[in-house]
Amino acid sequence: MRENPARPHTIAGLVDKRAELAALLKFHRAEIRKIVCDMDHLDASIRIFDPEADVSRVKRYPTAHRAAKGQMRRFVLTQFRITTAPITSAQIADAWMKDRRLKADEATYVVIRKRVGSCLNALKHAGIVEPRAELVGEYKAWALA
Repeated sequence: MRENPARPHTIAGLVDKRAELAALLKFHRAEIRKIVCDMDHLDASIRIFDPEADVSRVKRYPTAHRAAKGQMRRFVLTQFRITTAPITSAQIADAWMKDRRLKADEATYVVIRKRVGSCLNALKHAGIVEPRAELVGEYKAWALA
């Protein structure tokens, strides 16, 4: 880190403040995860007593399996770096779910695969990846441009 001779403590102070805010953000994200987990447990308890209860209208927490800005893009690009052959959105979705330890139910898989597909299309328009002519199963194969 280069220090400015005119203001040596300014940069250090800003770096310290950023570290403090990053720690605070990490703490609050952990708290949000705990609250969401508690709400899921309450929903399950409600369904024990009333299987027909509509608890979805009560939910006021973020979208399930949400990723921080840029996290999906970084993950997708990392998958291209660690593999030599073209890969599909399904393969990347499988890796994402394994990495995040998500339940492997069909609904979650479809949501993640669509998010990966959306990321791949954005990367295609940016000229970073390109679809290949061959199909792997029913999915397009993708490779770095």
